[in-house]
Amino acid sequence: MTEHRTAFVIKAFLLLVLLALGMPVCAELSITRGSATTMASSPRDAATEWIYTFKPGESFSEIASDLLAKNVSAGRLLQYNSIDNSATLGEGDRIRIPLSWLKRQPDPARATSVSGNVHLISGVDGHKKPLTKATLIRVGDEVLSAEGAATITLADGSEVRLSPNSRLIFNRLTQYGKSGMIDTRLRLNRGEVHTRVKPVIEGGARFEIETPSAVAAVRGTAFSLQTGPEGTSLQVTEGVVDFGAPNRTQRIPAGYSATVASNSTSELSIRRMPPAPEINPLPPVLTQLPAEMTWKREPAVNYRLDIFETESGRWVESREINDSRFDISRLDNGQYEIHLAAFDAQGMAGMPGILPIEVDLQARTANLLEPENEASVNDDMPEFRWTLNGENEVARVEIAEDESFRDLVTTSEWAPGTTALPSRPLSPGQYFWRVVTEAGGNSVATTQPRKLIVNGTLPPVRIISINYVDSQVRVFWEKVDTAANYRMQLAEEPGFNNIIKEATLPDTTAALRLIPGRRYFVRLKALSDGLLQSRWGPGRELYLE
Repeated sequence: MTEHRTAFVIKAFLLLVLLALGMPVCAELSITRGSATTMASSPRDAATEWIYTFKPGESFSEIASDLLAKNVSAGRLLQYNSIDNSATLGEGDRIRIPLSWLKRQPDPARATSVSGNVHLISGVDGHKKPLTKATLIRVGDEVLSAEGAATITLADGSEVRLSPNSRLIFNRLTQYGKSGMIDTRLRLNRGEVHTRVKPVIEGGARFEIETPSAVAAVRGTAFSLQTGPEGTSLQVTEGVVDFGAPNRTQRIPAGYSATVASNSTSELSIRRMPPAPEINPLPPVLTQLPAEMTWKREPAVNYRLDIFETESGRWVESREINDSRFDISRLDNGQYEIHLAAFDAQGMAGMPGILPIEVDLQARTANLLEPENEASVNDDMPEFRWTLNGENEVARVEIAEDESFRDLVTTSEWAPGTTALPSRPLSPGQYFWRVVTEAGGNSVATTQPRKLIVNGTLPPVRIISINYVDSQVRVFWEKVDTAANYRMQLAEEPGFNNIIKEATLPDTTAALRLIPGRRYFVRLKALSDGLLQSRWGPGRELYLE
């Protein structure tokens, strides 16, 4: 018995010695190799440290330069880790760095998509301006959505989707040098966010969203958060979220929702979310729209459907549905995620079923009907008719004076119909028209052009000025837009009964040689390539002394 107690005392003494020396009690890898030894640290120290693992080819000096603040030397970090020689460090070794020693700099977020009416309120001067794609969002800024929505990407790639009628404040956007750690703290004053947070690095990284009644602390998850006068609600679809009133949070796992009422005495209400609906499969690539999406409907259950653009995160559409079907239509070409969730008895959306789709619509060339090629019309607003050959297409008429359509005279509006009028009246003259069809926002098809004559009378040509130089007279006249050439007549009496010279000219000026001391009269009219009628402009007297 005495021997047993003696052995126990000796073991306990050795254990205390090992702990005092900071040596591991059980078998585990040391933090570093070489001359490094393991250091003991208090629980408080451990909570404020970050452990970095060396990657292939990295040196200690590079790591210290990239990660340490200016007032912290590399030698101090070696001493902190009880390392005598930095050359002993290599791939796979780990060093401990106090968080207070790391570089810190603000790292702005960026708006990656904006639709509708969304504004940015500057945290510096309070100036309010429309939020646009690629706008940087800095600490203190607020994003205010009215009827619009926005997707905002943080420095580490985490994504925050802001729904309509929401207000989000960016209280902290800090990055710890090149460590990959961030400290992000947002405040949702009202409205709703859908958030996908990249896994944060243990021991320092932080992502929190505060509301007037609750706080949500995240370590890598997907969740939705809504707040209003009644309180704050959370739905976790991936990972876990620490949620609740400040200093009274509980861990909420995926598949559960939680609610905190504005009344501070209210307890946290936690419920299992309705399961994701069973969505019937669709072809992964949709080449025709509309396409019918269907699912197995539970009795007396309504659903929430959201469509997100995969690449930009843009919130394309959100609606409530009390059916088991939905027509997918009017989407541009691209990749999307459709989220479908059932509402529970309290009106909270459950786990979403996610349907990834790709839209790849191809526009087809329309068939032109009227007017016929080389037709002439008496109406300055003629009607154009055609037929469409594709699905979910829009089309418009384009009208130009040249067959290459370099300069458009006018167009019709983009519309899914098969008839259109020009957006403004056409002056008499010759034109070319065609129909352009578009599908999916970026697939375009164009018909061959047709010639069209708009009948009418060309305006008379007015002479602007006459210049006399020696025995030569130069005549200038105004341009008629729809004229191809001009006809000039020269006579010796104002009635132009006896024409002494007549010529067709392509320009708006001509030089004449006249006999001095005799009176002449000149007039012009515009000529068209088509069947347009024209009349002579007023005559002008010419006299060369």
